[in-house]
Amino acid sequence: MAGPTVSFTVQPDPESVTDARHFAISRLTQWDVSALADDVGLVVSELVTNALRHSGRTASGRPGNDVHREGVYDDPADPLGSAPSAIRLRLLHQAPWLLCGILDASRSAPRRKEPDYIAETGRGLHLVESFSVRWGWRTLPYGKVVWALFRYP
Repeated sequence: MAGPTVSFTVQPDPESVTDARHFAISRLTQWDVSALADDVGLVVSELVTNALRHSGRTASGRPGNDVHREGVYDDPADPLGSAPSAIRLRLLHQAPWLLCGILDASRSAPRRKEPDYIAETGRGLHLVESFSVRWGWRTLPYGKVVWALFRYP
């Protein structure tokens, strides 16, 4: 895809989920594809939340290859798991496709869990799968990208 691309830096703050969603929706409006706003807004919210929760820092406080450590994300004193500032949202548009990617410092694969309908978390990737044409992830030299592809009429 070679269409217009925009990027947004996600801050390590829970409010940044809303900021990223608003950024995405405003770009869709500019590109005249606001019909995708609800679906893309939901997927951006889920992917940014996952990146904030699961791409924590190394023990030295800097993003690195060993950022994903089991158990660190359930600390009530650190609900973002010491999320790094190196999280980016990218949107790429080339009719009739829209590609949404979240880049973070963790090289760990996103894990899709079986849905527990009583639990408060754990259904994000099911939502991503339901609202996009396709989704996936790929490791990068300094982390990974989790992406979702959308098609509009």
